[in-house]
Amino acid sequence: DVSCCMRQMHLSLNLLQYLSGFGNEFSSEDPRCPGSLPEGQNNPQVCPYGLYAEQLSGSAFTCPRPTNKRSWLYRILPSVRHKPYTAMHCGNLTENWDEVEPDPNQLRWMPFTIPKSSEKKVDFVTGLHTLCGAGDTKSRNGIGIHMFTCNTSMVDRCFNNSDGDFLIVPQQGEILITTEFGKMMVEPNEICVIQQGMRFSVNVFGETRGYVLEVYGAHFELPDLGPIGANGLANPRDFLTPVAWYEDREVATGYTVINKYQGKLFSSQQVFSPFNVVAWHGNYTPYKYNLDNFMVINCVAFDHADPSIFTVLTAKSSRPGVAMADFVIFPPRWGVADHTFRPPYYHRNCMSEFMGLIKGHYEAKEEGFQPGGGTLHSTMTPHGPDRDCFEKSSTALLKPERVADGTMAFMFESSFSMAVTKWGLETCQRLDKSYYQCWEPLRKHFDPNWRPSKQ
Repeated sequence: DVSCCMRQMHLSLNLLQYLSGFGNEFSSEDPRCPGSLPEGQNNPQVCPYGLYAEQLSGSAFTCPRPTNKRSWLYRILPSVRHKPYTAMHCGNLTENWDEVEPDPNQLRWMPFTIPKSSEKKVDFVTGLHTLCGAGDTKSRNGIGIHMFTCNTSMVDRCFNNSDGDFLIVPQQGEILITTEFGKMMVEPNEICVIQQGMRFSVNVFGETRGYVLEVYGAHFELPDLGPIGANGLANPRDFLTPVAWYEDREVATGYTVINKYQGKLFSSQQVFSPFNVVAWHGNYTPYKYNLDNFMVINCVAFDHADPSIFTVLTAKSSRPGVAMADFVIFPPRWGVADHTFRPPYYHRNCMSEFMGLIKGHYEAKEEGFQPGGGTLHSTMTPHGPDRDCFEKSSTALLKPERVADGTMAFMFESSFSMAVTKWGLETCQRLDKSYYQCWEPLRKHFDPNWRPSKQ
């Protein structure tokens, strides 16, 4: 089994204190070159094996120690050896939030179409489509939500995001991600984060689809647990980071490095593989996480808790308690609350909520919301369960029951008021214009003569 072998060969455990914000260091060297990590200092006059030392900084040099992010890479040739960057076609990847007029309506998209390989070869980069977002890469404050639909592996080309971090959520098809730090196999129901500036290439094994949350100006971290205590939600020990792996390969026809910079794409050519890092150490790495490992916290008395109890990762803003973006999941769990309407309540929110579905049927809308599709409920736009869900849950016998078995829905929640792109509203042709009709059958139950029954 390819994925099993790749996990055994190229993954190691423990982003323990790194994701907890304590700045713990990690290190790895390719076993083909034992002793390739320098001892005693980061940048010796001559590195072992004749390697070049290169630092990758994910924070300002003067950040406090707990938030200072950097890694040292020991590579065969430094990444500076490349031809000048030139502009390239961006396809449907954009940061233009003024393409179309704002739309405050509840929006739902049917599963996004994956191109057939027999018709058109599309890799991860050419298959990126911006759906919505807000903010500005130049001021390093904002987010973008993208879909990727592809059918072909990236060959002799890699991607580098100078604007921010990518949180990648595969929905259909596993992806093998080669990074400067090593390889990661990421399957549906897993996520990975490729942080700002890290070069990576994506191999696919057929028709592939997924979601991407991009944040500018902040890195993802574990949320504070507060009164929950020391344990719960995503446990640090369950995050995986790659084992060092290198290839010493020259590419006579040219290797293409694609750089996303200020919302645009640029490409440069070099004659060697960028994945030539023999060893590395630091606290700034790519990582992955299996959503099955999430320790669910839930109501055990009455009422319906806010979805923030399901936060896996957060990218904090400068305002305490307000996130640029949260990644929230709705995993299988037990519902036990008494005297309670258990599904999500009707709601208007100062945050923007984009939902996606990896598999199964979301309990609040079992029809229409499908895996590989999405919904956007914008700032202060009302939303909630459809009529069937409301009627069924209002009369249900409230006994302990399993919720969301076989399902994994998620939410990208943001304090930004997001604009939808022209591709999202028009070009993709997946917008469900009948979405609002799921609430049309809601009927009035009000009875002015109602009195509480006497016990």
